[in-house]
Amino acid sequence: MDKYRHKYNVILDNMDMSEYRLRPIAAIMYLQDAFARLCATRRVAAYDLFPENLYWVVSEFNIEFPDKMPFWSEDIDAEIWISELTKLKIYVDFRFYYKDKVFAQGNSCWYVLSQETRRPVKTDFLSDVLDVCNDFVMGEHKKFNLSETSEKISEVRHKNNLSDIDFNNHVNNKSYINVAEVSVNIDYKKTHKLKMLNIKFLRESFLDDLLVCSTYKTDSENMFVHKITKDDEPVCEIQSIWEHKVISEETILEYDMDVKNEK
Repeated sequence: MDKYRHKYNVILDNMDMSEYRLRPIAAIMYLQDAFARLCATRRVAAYDLFPENLYWVVSEFNIEFPDKMPFWSEDIDAEIWISELTKLKIYVDFRFYYKDKVFAQGNSCWYVLSQETRRPVKTDFLSDVLDVCNDFVMGEHKKFNLSETSEKISEVRHKNNLSDIDFNNHVNNKSYINVAEVSVNIDYKKTHKLKMLNIKFLRESFLDDLLVCSTYKTDSENMFVHKITKDDEPVCEIQSIWEHKVISEETILEYDMDVKNEK
């Protein structure tokens, strides 16, 4: 199977305003959009499944950032593919390129749920329309377990509002990631950059639900575990790995972007 490719552009809403580069979390949004586009080409997008009382959900993201994030206005090349199709799970691997270098890569796990039972349905109907390419970006797909935690270092509370809700009428997964990002100390983020994210979605939440994100230290100095709960029940678990930020002399004023040459 040919891998699906689509070109994106770094817009202001997806930019780190302090450095004018793409926010790492925004890369996950591009992945979801690219997967939706791939599904649309195979007539199994969300709006195709809805009349059949089915809907897509993502259960896991694993993503690493091996190179610099792109500047504002720059083009991004997304490359995604179905890497494994099991009885119930659909694995999607991906690489994002910026000036021919991979700046983000990883895998994700998806299910199709029944609207009536909220349980996964078998993927048999997808095997005829979604070809599999056995290219595993991060090795074979295995169950991911969070690292052991120690001291709790922060707690953030967030009440779900209309901006959090997606077309399935539950909270969009980017809202959980945003809450976890807010829980990391801003002074720490000034001297560190995100290297890897492992995200597990465990339960849906809805409008007006109160989410509590507790962030914990681990044995690794630059690794944190973020546990998001609703009514003391786990909703989402995130492991973030960081590294010291290397101060670059390159600024957006000096950088030769295509937009600077437009007339």
